Amino acid sequence: MKINDKLSQSMFESRENQESHLAYDREMKFFQAIKDGDAEEAKRLFKPLSGEGFGKLSRDPLTNHKYHLIITVAFITRYVIEGGMDMETAYSISDIYINRIDRCSSIEEVNNIHRNLIEDYIERMRIISKKGMNSKPITLCLDHITKHLHSRITLEELAQVCGLSAPYLSKLFHSEMGMTISQYIAQKRTEAAENLLKFSEYTNIEISNYLGFSSESHFIQTFKKNTGYTPKEYRKKFFRVHWGE
Repeated sequence: MKINDKLSQSMFESRENQESHLAYDREMKFFQAIKDGDAEEAKRLFKPLSGEGFGKLSRDPLTNHKYHLIITVAFITRYVIEGGMDMETAYSISDIYINRIDRCSSIEEVNNIHRNLIEDYIERMRIISKKGMNSKPITLCLDHITKHLHSRITLEELAQVCGLSAPYLSKLFHSEMGMTISQYIAQKRTEAAENLLKFSEYTNIEISNYLGFSSESHFIQTFKKNTGYTPKEYRKKFFRVHWGE
């Protein structure tokens, strides 16, 4: 069947079954609320995947739910990038959630992930909006750290990227970010390690080497300082076997 014929048939069936797609402005307002970190507005506009207005992308109900949630994640990802989340982080979070959705074996699991990811994105964007926008030099600095998190990063290297002197960059970074550059790098490496401990089976030494820690003991020490857990304790508590809980 030609695409135009298929489209006409689909629209006819939707009318006959009294199905209607979500109002465009409502959808956009919902994504905007997530972008703004506005939990109350997002809650007001939230629609369950089985609610009125969601089309049929698959004859299988579970697959249909998965498809709709993956589309939702794709839209949210683009909105949060516009809202100030760095691109690498946004796409990494998107990949994690899509992989989780793909492994779901029930509609209830998909719906649980739907609610959880909305809350997660809202909280992340609330923190970002609270911090405010960074200056151009610090934005360049943060982007460089994100892209080179797996290798050694020096203050002199960052200063060259930002076009500032090392002492001035150090002072500016602390003023805008509320922490030193080394503390920020340790924090971002810890966050990356958290994801690897939750969503992979890499060993401590493999994660330590991958994220550029000087040694496994340094990795364990830094991780516990930032999370309150040793890597072993964190994996035991948060590894993907517990997602259903």
